[in-house]
Amino acid sequence: MAERIDVSIETRGAAEPAPAGKRHPNTCPACGSHYREDELRAAIWVCRQCGHHFAMRARDRIAWLADPGSFAEQAEDVRSADPLGFFDSRAYTDRIAEAEMATGLGDAIVVGSAAIDESPCELAVMDFAFIGGSMGGAVGEKFARACDAAAEHRVPLISIPSSGGARMQEGILALMQMPKTVVAIEELHAAGSPLFTVITHPTTGGVVASFAMLGDITVAEPGALMSFAGPRVVSGITKEHLPEDFGRAESNFRLGHIDAVLPRAELRPYLARLLRLFRGA
Repeated sequence: MAERIDVSIETRGAAEPAPAGKRHPNTCPACGSHYREDELRAAIWVCRQCGHHFAMRARDRIAWLADPGSFAEQAEDVRSADPLGFFDSRAYTDRIAEAEMATGLGDAIVVGSAAIDESPCELAVMDFAFIGGSMGGAVGEKFARACDAAAEHRVPLISIPSSGGARMQEGILALMQMPKTVVAIEELHAAGSPLFTVITHPTTGGVVASFAMLGDITVAEPGALMSFAGPRVVSGITKEHLPEDFGRAESNFRLGHIDAVLPRAELRPYLARLLRLFRGA
């Protein structure tokens, strides 16, 4: 009988995982697996080991969702202004310029017409990398224009939010984007076009309190935080111990707030099916 060989690896004294701020962006925060950029792109930014969903940039998501060559961007010229002349440790205009340089975007949302499996639609995809996906005047205006375009062409609007909420540097003008986007959705519905929403991590604050939760069909990616305030803030205010999945997609699904929690790989065929059903109707 062959001798059994112990191949276990000694882990005592192993280094602690790097803090989030020092972790390489291609390292999975859940299991520590590291990936090359091309590996992540091929896996649509999902960890092959544990299924963790990495943040996905707006243009990457559009390129994955839309049929090749079908996306036509709209409202590219809409930019955030500095109505308050806001200055904290740095000027707001400097923060905007830095975000534009880092992301290649004009603001935290990209909108335009597209097709998914040959079914036409409008897309409104947010990008958390642009000042935390915060909603200022430009985001509200571009989302409203996407609603207008979907209503005009009588096609569905697919909204994919990812945001920390209203942009504080624009004050009350940022908060006014909440009713503005709600009214735009009402006009979209009046024209007979539906809104399909995919909640991604994180979606909080004024965005989750406005257009993000008004979809006719609303689904979410696994583990997505979708609450007005995060669990740390809520726990601090209420002095209550919260469930481990407080505010997460799975908790919202159990409570009936959303229609499904879908892994990223299932989103494109799911949306294509919704679009076909709308065309059939």
